[in-house]
Amino acid sequence: MSKLKVIVSRAWPKEVQATLREKYDVTLNEKDVAMTKDEMKEALANCDAFLPTVTDPVDAEVLSAEPLRAKFIGNFGVGFNHIDLDAAKARGLTVTNTPEVLTDCTADIAMTLMLTVARRTSEGERELRSKSWTGWRPTHLLATKVTGKTLGLIGMGRIAQAMAQRAHHGFGMKIIYSDPYPPPAEVIKKYNAKQVDSIDEVLTQSDFVSIHCPGGKDTYHLLNKDSLAKMKSSAFLINSARGDVIDNDALINALKNGVIAGAGLDVFEGEPALDERFLELENAVLLPHLGSATTETRIAMGNRVLENLAAFEAGETPRDKLV
Repeated sequence: MSKLKVIVSRAWPKEVQATLREKYDVTLNEKDVAMTKDEMKEALANCDAFLPTVTDPVDAEVLSAEPLRAKFIGNFGVGFNHIDLDAAKARGLTVTNTPEVLTDCTADIAMTLMLTVARRTSEGERELRSKSWTGWRPTHLLATKVTGKTLGLIGMGRIAQAMAQRAHHGFGMKIIYSDPYPPPAEVIKKYNAKQVDSIDEVLTQSDFVSIHCPGGKDTYHLLNKDSLAKMKSSAFLINSARGDVIDNDALINALKNGVIAGAGLDVFEGEPALDERFLELENAVLLPHLGSATTETRIAMGNRVLENLAAFEAGETPRDKLV
């Protein structure tokens, strides 16, 4: 029996690539350079399974590939707003993602961003590295206390719950949240969390606002000039979800003009291109999309893709099937 032809869009952890070589007729991206849309269309025309990542725009144009040999798209990542699911479904493709396995590490990054921007630790490190520190003094780099403050969560899925666990039980924070599809009451009880009626209430009541909703047309620029103006001027915005949930222009202006106190960002609209105005802002902590970037998690993500692919190959329904 011939092996499935599989094409992988980027370099994966070596342990997972070894399994791919063993089980499939696989083409790996050894140079780890992002594929163009034409290259992805060519891949779909010449493989049985295409394995992209969250930064590959598998849109209607890419999915219009002719001829279309591929039957399976296994996304390396939990987010899927970069894949046109309607177009994929129309062409008979099965699409999967990798939920659950990256929950803890992404929550860790969200907490890292919150602590870093609140306590101004990036500024402190830059001061030391530039050799400009003159010593301890009572008014040096005064920052914001985190313990006991109110954390507002936009979305209350797995990652938001993991952040609530860390914030409430680790830092004694009060948790409020807005989510049209909230988890069961017994889950919320663990964090003594309170559901509020709207995102506006999250924004107005919170000392820290952390975004945990999916990207896409329904949440595009959810945080804009008007919504940012509802936040406390002493509040901080954290985004470890999707970049296009925030209007870059609105956030940059809010940070420049003191509308909010600061922001911690792991994702950006239009990444990897970064609006260079962010680099001028001392009250913005910037990370290059590191949410799931631990060895253990990235291996688990790759193995989750392989699990879904194996189920598909066996004629079963993959547990992470999107369409």
